[in-house]
Amino acid sequence: MTIPVSRFTKALALGATLILSLAACGGESSSADAEATSQDVRVWFMKDSVPESAATWLEEEFEAQNPGSDMTIEVQQWNGIVQKLQTSLASEDESPDIVEVGNTQVATFSSVGAFAPIGDLEEELGGEDLIQSFIGAGSWDGELYAAPFYAGARVIFYRTDLFEQAGIAVPKTIEELGEAAKALQAANPEGVPDFSGMYLAGADPHTNEGWLFTYGGQYAEQEGEKWVGRLSTPESLAALREVQDLYQNATKYALDSNENAQVAYELFNQGKVGIYSSLNYAVGKIDQALWDAGKVGVMPLPGLEPGSIGKTFSGGSSIGISANNHNQELSEAALKLMYSEEFQSALASDAGWIPGNTAYTSALTGPTADISQDVIQNSELTPNSPQWGVVDGNNVPRDFWVRIARGEDVTTVAAETDATLEKQLNG
Repeated sequence: MTIPVSRFTKALALGATLILSLAACGGESSSADAEATSQDVRVWFMKDSVPESAATWLEEEFEAQNPGSDMTIEVQQWNGIVQKLQTSLASEDESPDIVEVGNTQVATFSSVGAFAPIGDLEEELGGEDLIQSFIGAGSWDGELYAAPFYAGARVIFYRTDLFEQAGIAVPKTIEELGEAAKALQAANPEGVPDFSGMYLAGADPHTNEGWLFTYGGQYAEQEGEKWVGRLSTPESLAALREVQDLYQNATKYALDSNENAQVAYELFNQGKVGIYSSLNYAVGKIDQALWDAGKVGVMPLPGLEPGSIGKTFSGGSSIGISANNHNQELSEAALKLMYSEEFQSALASDAGWIPGNTAYTSALTGPTADISQDVIQNSELTPNSPQWGVVDGNNVPRDFWVRIARGEDVTTVAAETDATLEKQLNG
């Protein structure tokens, strides 16, 4: 593939303006150095993404299939990864060859040519079986730069015993889910102090986005060259009013911190929460005794009509080849190996992720296995803009939902946040 050198002269704005250039930041490497490193492939995976057994298999299999070549896998921390990539991807010396990034971060780098185009590989990596919502996130100007690596399906866990005690039927629509949560909180069948029908917190935007997206709303949409806020549309406002009602009448945790939201499964285990939304791998965080007693049910977020599936935010990662890679052919060979049945199945069976190639979801096990693929296929992402990193980094989504949780006027908060989104997305 030919990499368009001129794309690296574009400005990368993420709080500050940075320039990615094909010129080596640390000085040019000698031909001897290039020869010594051209057969090595460096891979950056994020912490807790890839099971150790799968990483070991990948290294050994790559080296077996490519005699004389070495693969080095380096695990990176999520905190500060965007800034670290801005520096490393710009350097011919320091750049990794293959990089995992969050699916909402891809545009920050693909829009300035920091990744090599991989559209020619799409069919070999999985074609139509690849998670389609991630294809859009990994593309820029009609070209694919990062493929879907894995996703987490956001599902609903609920206490079947509490539903039965309160005489509440399993909800079939998102509206019925809200009514069930409010009824369960009012009933508090076991008389638990500060009992909540469901766990819902303003500091947890991705759970709240399930209502926004299911009702047909969105943060912003692109019109021509500009981004336009969409929180004030009738669809978004309907969702926001529903969520605010739940904050006020179905949960005691509307103003809980983000740190507490990450361990909300503890409240579910203690019987203090009857409905809990989380990624599918939270199965392992719920007490086994509850599963053994048949007290836990699992379902997708319901849609607007009975039997339909709602649209949840699909968190996960994409993976691409650095434009400053040291050997395009070997980098492509390594990427293809990551989409082999062995590796993709390991992401499912050993880590509980929805594999980027959904043809291998049969490797998923446990109570959420059957519904996870349907959830992902109905998922939605936040605006695919290089500036979304700015928006997210400035906590605009979190602050927006917290204001709704505090009981502020929905119409006012939506209009003010639309203005903020337009300023930052078009900045």
